[in-house]
Amino acid sequence: MTPAGFQGADTLAGRLRFPGGLYGVTPEWDDTDRLADAVRRAAAGGMTALQLRRKTATEAQRAAQARVLADLCRELGVVFLVNDHWRLALDVGAEGAHLGRDDGDLAQARAQAGSGLLLGASCYNDLARARELLDAGADYIAFGAVFPSATKPQAVRAPLSLLARARELAAGMPGPRPAVVAIGGITPANAPQVAQAGADSIAVINGLFEAPDIQQAAAACAAPFSASSYSKP
Repeated sequence: MTPAGFQGADTLAGRLRFPGGLYGVTPEWDDTDRLADAVRRAAAGGMTALQLRRKTATEAQRAAQARVLADLCRELGVVFLVNDHWRLALDVGAEGAHLGRDDGDLAQARAQAGSGLLLGASCYNDLARARELLDAGADYIAFGAVFPSATKPQAVRAPLSLLARARELAAGMPGPRPAVVAIGGITPANAPQVAQAGADSIAVINGLFEAPDIQQAAAACAAPFSASSYSKP
């Protein structure tokens, strides 16, 4: 099965709740100007969504960067999400938030935030968890690490074969259908393999923002994916 086969089928069958293609995830940089410049370069290369992921920042630092990136992503036409903190996402006008296992109940977040906030969630290698999250209103389900990850070297591994099965789960939901996101150790070199396995989107940190040429890396990561049929809430 080819990436074109997966993507073409979606174009005919319906629209996605989350943009397909390259989903950038920020590194742990305190220099906001440097980060904003990198985001501009990634967007120029075809990045469709960005997640602010700051695990080591103070609450004030995280909020300040979130406000800058929310404004920048609106300017660039990039969908912006905040990791862990859905209330901060609402405060800064982000389009969404990503929740891990320890970041609160997605159903509760959906009930309180409403239908207008995109909510994605980590499923690790657990299809049962993915089913629960889809029923709770997830707009995308994320699996990984699909390859060894420098960011999370102890992360559970999710085989690429899991992505096609996750795709089947998502296809059973009312349209627009939730997206399937892959994360962990993804680079421009292996992005085609992940697309072929069934991912709608790839979340990339080091393979994008630590690349010698960020725009070129973004273009290479985005190339295996056809244009997203994203349906904005």
